[in-house]
Amino acid sequence: MKRLFDFSAALIGLFVLSPIYLLIGIMVGIKLGLPVIFTQIRPGKGCRPFRIYKFRTMTNEKDKHGKLLPNEIRLTKFGKFLRSTSMDELPELLNVLKGDMSFVGPRPLLMDYIPLFNEFQNQRHRVKPGITGWAQINGRNELTWDDKFKLDVWYVENMNFWLDLKIILLTVIKTIKREGISHDGDVAMPRFSGNHAKQYIH
Repeated sequence: MKRLFDFSAALIGLFVLSPIYLLIGIMVGIKLGLPVIFTQIRPGKGCRPFRIYKFRTMTNEKDKHGKLLPNEIRLTKFGKFLRSTSMDELPELLNVLKGDMSFVGPRPLLMDYIPLFNEFQNQRHRVKPGITGWAQINGRNELTWDDKFKLDVWYVENMNFWLDLKIILLTVIKTIKREGISHDGDVAMPRFSGNHAKQYIH
């Protein structure tokens, strides 16, 4: 039932939102340059890698040695707006349609985090990653890594269709209110270092 809902909703969403996709794509091209879509390899269910799609939020500015400038410099005002409104994540509907992701599940992190996860934290990979999730409606980037992992694993252990609908509804509300979008004044979480890798008893 979850896959049927994901596929149907993603197909409808891509069709209904196509004018918004076009507008954002044009704006990204003008303000940030090409390519319009940012892709990156992320871990999916079972830590299997897949290519995630997002609208670009940063420029390709480099220093005199050809090295990309720090993220905080390349992240433009328009890019921050896309992130704060979650519109940069709209292309992830393609990932849902392909079956790489679900509408609801733990957010896909970075491939280089995988060796840092302990057994408890790695349970988040028992299900497909999601566009939104239990952690996203309970603090998002304002959470600590420890709290985020606890919420992700709670979802894995308690997931059901009605919980997914509740999360989707609350995600829409919180996105409109733009709650939980920052962490210490930024629009993204600090990198996970593995220093929080403690076991939890539940």
